[in-house]
Amino acid sequence: MRAILAALMLCVATASAAQQIDRSPRPLANPVLGGPVLGGPVPGGPVPGGAVVAAAPEPAQAVAGAATAAIDAPVVAAVVLRPKPRPKALVERIAALRASSDAPGLDLSSGQANDGVDLAAVAPPTRKEKRRKAREAASTAGAVCGVPSIKGEAIAPIGSKVGGCGVPEAVRVTSVAGVRLSQSATVDCSVAKALNTWVQDVAQPAFGGRLSELRIAAHYICRSRNNVKGANVSEHGKGRAIDISAFILTDGKVLTVRENYNKILRRIYKEACGIFKTTLGPGSDGYHEDHFHFDTSARKGGAYCR
Repeated sequence: MRAILAALMLCVATASAAQQIDRSPRPLANPVLGGPVLGGPVPGGPVPGGAVVAAAPEPAQAVAGAATAAIDAPVVAAVVLRPKPRPKALVERIAALRASSDAPGLDLSSGQANDGVDLAAVAPPTRKEKRRKAREAASTAGAVCGVPSIKGEAIAPIGSKVGGCGVPEAVRVTSVAGVRLSQSATVDCSVAKALNTWVQDVAQPAFGGRLSELRIAAHYICRSRNNVKGANVSEHGKGRAIDISAFILTDGKVLTVRENYNKILRRIYKEACGIFKTTLGPGSDGYHEDHFHFDTSARKGGAYCR
């Protein structure tokens, strides 16, 4: 008898719990997505305007009603929340303005200039402007020492166990002022800049713009001056000197310092004085009969030219 009473009480409790769960509040169905609206008004409770939301139907009725609504309701297109891409023309204009150094004061994050000008209304760069910027970019590619016409690469500082030798800020130069070097020259920027100025302002004009290559006889090397045993370290050992033995023209003609020390070579050698701190060549000291020696060694008495 007690077991029967316990079973009856359990059935009553289960039915009461099921009825309480079934009649628990449910959110309203979303008219677009077909599901419940989270955080919606509670069925049977008040909503703005004084209306009352009907209580949720029983589970069986809800399932049947949902099936009927799914059959009778029209298909609702899914709402796409992705932003539309910018027009291609606007993207190109913004990219051009970012690369332009002629458009100061632009706040590209807001899509407008600081003065309120709409970027979409700014005209894109012309072909002439694009070509000019391309030339500027090409001129700075591979440049060293902060001079576009000096081509090469910066290299690691050069140290030496020999006192006085080494180049703290070394570069390896391959061409200056559009004239290539027969071999890459390891020097410091003082020599690179002086050589670039000399070729651009003196040597190239003297050859009527036909100079195409400098034959390099020496650049950085840790040795004594003029290879004399016991002498001071040469400026070559400090990266502050360069030797030129010949000049090659665009037609292939080669003018060597030893065999062609003519009027043109004498002139360009003389005008190197002042651009370089030291100039040595044929007739100077017997050690430079076949090449020009140029260096940027600091001298208290000014340039040393012989």
